Amino acid sequence: MNYLKYIYQFLTGKLRARLNKAQYVIYVSSLVGLASGLVAVLLKELVHHLQEWIEDIPAPPAYLIFPAIGLLLTIFITNHFFHRGYKRGIGMVLNAIAQKSSFIPRSHTYLHVITSALTVGMGGSVGLESPIVATGSALGSNIGRVNELSYRDRSLMIACGAAAGIAAVFNAPIAGVIFAIEVLMVETVVSYFIPLIISAVIGALCSKIILQESFLFNFFLTQSFNYRFVPYYIMLGVLSGFVALYYARSFKKTEHYLHEWKVNSYVKAIVGGLILLILCYTLPPLFGEGYVSIKKVATGEIEGTTHRSYIFAYAGENWTLLIFAISVVFLKPVAAGITIGSGGNGGNFAPSLFVGSFLGFSFSRLFNSLNWVQIPEGNFSLAGMAGVLSGVMYCPLTAIFLIAEITNGYELFIPLMIVSSISYSIVKHFEPYSMETKLLALKGEIFTHKKEQNILNTISVQEMLGDSSNIISINSNLSDLIRMINDSNTTVYAVHDEQNYFAGIIELNDVKNLILGKGIEESFCIEKLVKQPQAVIYDKDSMPRVMQKFDSTHSWNLPVLDSSNRFLGFISKSKLFNRYREILSETTDLYEEA
Repeated sequence: MNYLKYIYQFLTGKLRARLNKAQYVIYVSSLVGLASGLVAVLLKELVHHLQEWIEDIPAPPAYLIFPAIGLLLTIFITNHFFHRGYKRGIGMVLNAIAQKSSFIPRSHTYLHVITSALTVGMGGSVGLESPIVATGSALGSNIGRVNELSYRDRSLMIACGAAAGIAAVFNAPIAGVIFAIEVLMVETVVSYFIPLIISAVIGALCSKIILQESFLFNFFLTQSFNYRFVPYYIMLGVLSGFVALYYARSFKKTEHYLHEWKVNSYVKAIVGGLILLILCYTLPPLFGEGYVSIKKVATGEIEGTTHRSYIFAYAGENWTLLIFAISVVFLKPVAAGITIGSGGNGGNFAPSLFVGSFLGFSFSRLFNSLNWVQIPEGNFSLAGMAGVLSGVMYCPLTAIFLIAEITNGYELFIPLMIVSSISYSIVKHFEPYSMETKLLALKGEIFTHKKEQNILNTISVQEMLGDSSNIISINSNLSDLIRMINDSNTTVYAVHDEQNYFAGIIELNDVKNLILGKGIEESFCIEKLVKQPQAVIYDKDSMPRVMQKFDSTHSWNLPVLDSSNRFLGFISKSKLFNRYREILSETTDLYEEA
């Protein structure tokens, strides 16, 4: 394998010598798009055939045991081949960009494919998009590493892999590009669009060429947009926002409860599988991704989703069908939380589309049943999908363009914009960060849209540490201090006690008159000169926290201690500012030659 890598790097080295930077990045992005597109198609094929096989089982209730089987297999593979765990989803990708120089372990190029295929293919109530984004991003990171790209360009390749994966799954290249920019690349320049577009187009072509038409998730609108329904779209946008909040909170609460449950992982999978069995027995659309059910709802065939339900099998009347649809809306996030909390692998992209579809149907069917107005249920189902996706994933533009692309036109563009923007605004008011990134964002472990904080988070305390030799014992005398001052060019010195613990600091300004004065013996003990610094930095502090301490104290040098209160060195505010300016200048256009 290393020999092949050497040959490849030798050949690409020759190619790189003939191409400028922008051309070489476009070449690498093409490879990333092809790899990510093919993997996305492979995963989609695997899941489709697994579910097709399960659907053909003669005894109708038998298929309900497969979610538990999928969870058990996923946990078995995770425990035996992936060191009993791995990070999932978009949070993992964002953390790698912010904290790990855009390096994602090679195992992520295949582990999400295996585990999500088993989880979702066997009926787990989650989607494939998050694993596909994780896999595509890992492919982008590793292909960028092999091609010896810089940190900035590796980050771009991660986004290219994600864009190609989304484009392949939905045959929606524009949505793929916008997803990458909106969710993964909080800072970008115009020239980055070219590699992203090329990757997304290649990913979409993989889907178009290889996948059968029946695999693709698309619709044909039966009714055009009518401006008279705008007030109802506004109401749907408000409802979508609050349903998205409910989705996020109920999902996280369910997942957290199961994740923290201190039992054997296989027992947890069996219990989770049994709960899913009961839920799917009552509401069959909760089985699997749910795209088949979404199509039926959006095309006016919702009755076809009830035929396997032993409670709603004859839900032909409006009000019974409405209760069925509302039940699905409220229980889907619970089912998704059970699937992930029990050890499965998947994401919330498809479930949020699923909930939005049933929400839009329920909303429109309610008004139609009251005979107040006749609302197009298919259009409202599609608008609901955009609204809930926008609120759950914090990606309003992706939601708008995704639904526009899968409906083969932009007839619903105005209502999609209305519903998505209102839903996103409501959710953002209550929760500044999405449920997948909230914890990481609060810890400062991912980039946010605050550029200054992003730059500071790329700088570590260890990187900024100055000389740690400017330390003197508290029992030393004035002559020792004078020798230290003569041998250094700093203005502040650390003092330690008999046990080598940090005792305080001595500043040159405080002792200057004493040193220059007459009648002071050199045996004068410096213990009387020691004072406490205005603030102390710990080696585990984030750089935004460090900067906050500098600002609040107006200091130019602060001591750094470890968890045992031992001195490690000083951090200079001027050195920190210089490093900040260096990082700021590194963001350049692809067409500016390095």
